[in-house]
Amino acid sequence: MKSFLVKIFFFLILINNSLLNAAINIEVKTAILQDFLSGKILYEKDPDIKIYPASMTKIMTTIIAFEFLKNGEISLYEKFIISEKAWRLSQSGYSSMFIMLNDEVSVENLLKGIIIVSGNDACVALAEGISGSEEEFVVLMNEKAEEIGMENTNFSNSSGIGDANNYSTVRDILTMSNYLIKNYPKYYTYFKETSFTWNRTGGDPITQGNRNTLLYENIGVDGLKTGFLTVEQYSLASSILRNGRRVTAVGSGFKSKFARKKESRKMLLHGLSKFDTIEIAKKNEIFSSLDAWLGKKEKVDIYVNDDIYITVPKRKKNSISAYIQYQGPIPTPIEKDIKLGVLNIYLNNELFAQHDVFSKEKVKRVNIFLRLIKSFNYFVWGDV
Repeated sequence: MKSFLVKIFFFLILINNSLLNAAINIEVKTAILQDFLSGKILYEKDPDIKIYPASMTKIMTTIIAFEFLKNGEISLYEKFIISEKAWRLSQSGYSSMFIMLNDEVSVENLLKGIIIVSGNDACVALAEGISGSEEEFVVLMNEKAEEIGMENTNFSNSSGIGDANNYSTVRDILTMSNYLIKNYPKYYTYFKETSFTWNRTGGDPITQGNRNTLLYENIGVDGLKTGFLTVEQYSLASSILRNGRRVTAVGSGFKSKFARKKESRKMLLHGLSKFDTIEIAKKNEIFSSLDAWLGKKEKVDIYVNDDIYITVPKRKKNSISAYIQYQGPIPTPIEKDIKLGVLNIYLNNELFAQHDVFSKEKVKRVNIFLRLIKSFNYFVWGDV
């Protein structure tokens, strides 16, 4: 059998506009911006320096709760009793949903109190309800952080209240944010809600707005979480979805609330306007076929086992090309899910990535009579 190349072209239509060459300048201590589908980093500024994540910590608190919900270990309607420790956080000037001592509050309300109004009291109540104590809950937070690849993070509490042992990086916060968006789409919708009204027991209803003011600008932002500590200043993990494309940004060390909104908005729109993301193949979906030798089908469908996307700058007139390299025609019988070749992806005529391709189906051999005819045709005419 001979080595064959099947070529697939993906053309990127671009606008030749000199304005697209302008460099972005973000006024912040540390920041990172990433395309959600391809994983390409679109901007970064000292993304691995140590930060105190403040209320961005709450992203992990919700991830743990979402995991328990997903596994059926708790429900949205289950109620947790409010301890004195949780209640005191609603009395001491911290951001709060204003829970009351010994009240019973549903998991859903606690989650909204955390996500929408950044309630530190709600964090402790949720942590205690799930794990018995905040300390035990923090163990789960750190285990999950290690599991998802947060390499420079340690959590010491569930709320992000200032503690030298509660630290991270914007790169790790980005990893955590994208993990939440990808794995809990049902619950991620809470993050775009702009207000929360809680009909608390024994008191008047309380309505508070979401502290992520980018949500009010109607540009496609649907999360995630603000933060503030005097030592760290203002921070924000944010994500925008527009026309099926998502980019996520994290920044820490903004000088003011206004700067946090302005500079985060600039990052997100930079990611959308200066780059395009091209879909090459979807995980486990048929995207091409290869010649089969002496089979009941003349071709075998193939797939890749990962979503494949490429993000490229719009300012460049690029073409993306892909070659499927394989030894063909492939002799039958062909079993399902076996490796048949390699998808080589090129950007600007340089090898960019390689992915194995697999058979999507089982292809049986034809009977001996047809094999003789096909073999004769091949050797005489070169016809497979």
